[in-house]
Amino acid sequence: MSPKSKSGTPFEGTAYDLGGRTALITGAAGLLGPEHAAALLEAGARVVVSDLDADAAAAAVRDLSDTFGTARVVPRALDVTDPESIAALAAELPVDILVNNAAIDPKVKPGGGLEPTRFETFALADWDFQLSVGLTGAFLCAQAFGSAMAARGGGVILNIASDLSVFAPDQRLYRQAGLAEDRQPVKPVTYSVIKTALIGLTRYVGTYWADRGVRCNALSPGGVHTGQPEDFVARLTDLIPAGRMAERNEYRAAVQFLCSDASTYMTGQNIVMDGGRSVL
Repeated sequence: MSPKSKSGTPFEGTAYDLGGRTALITGAAGLLGPEHAAALLEAGARVVVSDLDADAAAAAVRDLSDTFGTARVVPRALDVTDPESIAALAAELPVDILVNNAAIDPKVKPGGGLEPTRFETFALADWDFQLSVGLTGAFLCAQAFGSAMAARGGGVILNIASDLSVFAPDQRLYRQAGLAEDRQPVKPVTYSVIKTALIGLTRYVGTYWADRGVRCNALSPGGVHTGQPEDFVARLTDLIPAGRMAERNEYRAAVQFLCSDASTYMTGQNIVMDGGRSVL
């Protein structure tokens, strides 16, 4: 990675110090994107907050700037499905840390279910689009920014996966009373396929450029509490040994570890943080 400079943060002088380094987060206006940005800003990095949704990205930048100032928060528009958009940003900004966070994640509705996503009728257009964002987008960004890292002699790629990268979704979580079986909402097939495939991409890239100083790991969060319906929260909590869902900020330290010199001997790994659900 690039030489460090004084960060002026509590991390200064430690293995977690990211002063003098530039990090790019894709899909940075989503659920956890601002938290990943805050984690890296806390450690002293300059953070490129990128998203296809310009308004949402601008709002995220304003919130981050209120806490960390404007000097190290860089807003950029980025379409991870467009190689030209990625190439233009890669040519403009040398990046030391890439966080592949962009994804399409269906949200739980007030009734506790999801939008209609049954496997039997799942549209090919939805399959193609969601894979283009969550998987192909990660590949294209790793290809463009990782190649530049390898040429410069090092860098870090962090893929944001999910606990559904290591087990299947429990579709009982999304059931709604009074609906026929063929109308029950489910977690879509694309989400599981993308998050599982990201682990394969992590292993491949993690070893591909290992001799060039580029490390690639994955972080797999569990369910994050965002005000979902009480019945859904209760169902999911029953599956988690820790007895609760995660708070949004509980993944910050893991991001700091995986993106800093604190993890220099780790590559190709998937860190699962799900309150113990995956080990039952």
